Amino acid sequence: MAQSTLDDEELFTEAASEMREDVESSLADAREALPDAEELWETDADNTLGVLNGLSTVLEPAEAEKHLREAKKWYAMGKEADAFDDAEDLAAEIESVEETFTDIETASEQVSELTKTIPQLKSALEDAEADVEADSDSSAAEA
Repeated sequence: MAQSTLDDEELFTEAASEMREDVESSLADAREALPDAEELWETDADNTLGVLNGLSTVLEPAEAEKHLREAKKWYAMGKEADAFDDAEDLAAEIESVEETFTDIETASEQVSELTKTIPQLKSALEDAEADVEADSDSSAAEA
């Protein structure tokens, strides 16, 4: 019975290849989980608050964050083990996804702030309009 033996170098090469595949797969999953550009651009809302709430929903990349974290974890491990012959492409792709993710987080924070501010602004404007109407009504009554 022939027994195959694998030396450490073969095992390490195989593990490095699998690790690279894991990083690439996680990056692909992260890109896939990013918000769809058309969903971000199009709206069915009837008012500003509806638009903002729609944007807020679209700008929730939690699943993308999970996959990006996985990619970074396996990349860091592979890099530390010096398992990648050529890791620059992986680092560049991680950076690209991370930049997109950061842009989404920034937009989400801005939308969240606007979602809080717009109703308050609407109320303040309505109060100002009511004050103008009350002033004009009292001026008309005095005349």
